[in-house]
Amino acid sequence: MARPVIGISTYQDQARWGVWEMPAVLLPAGYPRLVRAAGGLAVLLPPDDAEDAARDTVAALDGLVIAGGADVEPARYGAVADPRTGPPARERDAWELALIRAAVEQEVPLLGICRGMQLLNVALGGTLVQHLEDHTGGLGVFGSHPVTPVPGTAYADAVPETTPVPAYHHQAVDRLGSGLVACAHAPDGTVEAVELPGCGSLVLGVQWHPEMGEDTRVMAALVRAAGERSHRSPRTPERRDRSPRTPVG
Repeated sequence: MARPVIGISTYQDQARWGVWEMPAVLLPAGYPRLVRAAGGLAVLLPPDDAEDAARDTVAALDGLVIAGGADVEPARYGAVADPRTGPPARERDAWELALIRAAVEQEVPLLGICRGMQLLNVALGGTLVQHLEDHTGGLGVFGSHPVTPVPGTAYADAVPETTPVPAYHHQAVDRLGSGLVACAHAPDGTVEAVELPGCGSLVLGVQWHPEMGEDTRVMAALVRAAGERSHRSPRTPERRDRSPRTPVG
């Protein structure tokens, strides 16, 4: 049986390797490694501003991961930037928001990681807390804290017990987006995971970085949902040309 194809959004930044320094499409290796460990086939998705690029990209996938990274521009959720909010990544914001909306519309399983969870919340009309303390291990160092699932949620089905997670973030969900429910919390009450029940596929966001740990269960839930969808609706030209069912955002 073919492995489900899981697309992962990427950075576009200046990078240096060998004798070269130039713009590059980047992604920490932990993301595709985690997809492979969970049984998926990883493909990288560089930003594309062409009309319908996000819709057509998502239609070619069995599942989608929105990776972590820079702070979401506060203007996206109607806020003024806090001095501690990082510089905007407008091209990436636009691309990943379009991917999220396309995935929800086409009922393609979606996992948002850290920034990806925050963007999922913003895509559905939610807002963010722009600064938190003590959710990292220091500058450039991942911290760890326990996350407790909410019983009866899809996240709790995948990870039923309180478990330590690798964390590196200073922003979080404030007001939940339309239809989203909180499905896990940190000890201080921070929303650590959200999901979108009743949308026809798994839509899950986690505030931590599973790609930096050994626990594959969150990614395995995405890959499993992607495989089930692929079995029901194989990737064909007819599927790629299918019109979205429901507008989002």
